[in-house]
Amino acid sequence: MTITVSALSLGDRGQWEKLYRGYADFYQMPMEQQTLDQVWQWIFDSQNRFFALMAKNEHGDGIGLMHYREMPSPLRGAAVGFLDDLYIDPDCRGEGVVDQLFECLKEEAQSNNWPFVRWITAENNYRGRAAYDRLSDKTQWLTYQMNAN
Repeated sequence: MTITVSALSLGDRGQWEKLYRGYADFYQMPMEQQTLDQVWQWIFDSQNRFFALMAKNEHGDGIGLMHYREMPSPLRGAAVGFLDDLYIDPDCRGEGVVDQLFECLKEEAQSNNWPFVRWITAENNYRGRAAYDRLSDKTQWLTYQMNAN
């Protein structure tokens, strides 16, 4: 399989939506059209440091997506990267798509002078975690979430 990875273009909306809905389904999260519209707007808002990459096969079909953003790191006094979403079409897993996406993410981090990119994943995302263990270093940090309701 030939894989190319690039930033999303406006013409990628349909393929992006299909992949992002697959991501939401994987995490059993409802996906409303309003949410899709908001995230799409963030990607193309030049004032927002939120980005998206899409992997495509040799036919130009979207087979993977990655959302990431810049965030301040107060202890470092510098910006770092944060990977929000990563999804590979289940029929294309094990084909090297994740490696290509992470290679492009690393290039993006270098071009933005981010010392690292950090992310979280579900504890039971065993397949994803196997890739992350191969491609990165696990940190000592645990994640907590306080609901505001």
